[in-house]
Amino acid sequence: MSIKMKDTVIFDLDGTLLDTLEDLTDAVNYALTTCNMPQHTIDEIRQFVGNGVRKLMLRAVPQGEENPAFEKAFALFKEYYEEHCNDKTNAYEGVSELLQKLKDAGYALAIVSNKIDSAVQDLNSKYFPQVDVAVGDREGLRRKPAPDSVEEALRQLGKTKKDAVYVGDSEVDIQTAANAGLPCISVLWGFRDKQFLEEHDANCFAQKPKDVLELLQSGKF
Repeated sequence: MSIKMKDTVIFDLDGTLLDTLEDLTDAVNYALTTCNMPQHTIDEIRQFVGNGVRKLMLRAVPQGEENPAFEKAFALFKEYYEEHCNDKTNAYEGVSELLQKLKDAGYALAIVSNKIDSAVQDLNSKYFPQVDVAVGDREGLRRKPAPDSVEEALRQLGKTKKDAVYVGDSEVDIQTAANAGLPCISVLWGFRDKQFLEEHDANCFAQKPKDVLELLQSGKF
């Protein structure tokens, strides 16, 4: 086996470990419909996600914050999603096996997400017992692509940046890794395609979850 160069893996959540797109779409459209606003398709929501739920709703609501009903729609979204964040959500095929193999191999694991922290904790506890630390959108931390959540995860793990690799599916993740000073593995089963990721400076790709472990053990990092 190759020498393990890094011993910590920081994962994005939505589009990387979990396919959350249907539940996010349902929550957005519930809020929009309740406020008599036009709904969005799942493919439109796919393009809106990545920068946190407020940014998601700013993109979904006509005229964004200039719309007098924006705050009402945002509150409705949060209330609905809190109750329904796990209705249709599932771990991507092969993800749980990857996490278990990483854990068995001695890696420290964390999740960092722009999703509401309560939902991150709930989903992590339901799906990923292998993950040591989960950090969502919370008071006192700037959202990704700021490095705050990565730095907080590393602090809780007792690890440093030189120990870690970041794994995500979007341009936000590429920038987050860069801002945190971590190498980034971009996954191709999530919310963005390879061409889009390459246009946003991605240079290391995992086609399937098992590829993440192979890359980590290859000595590439």
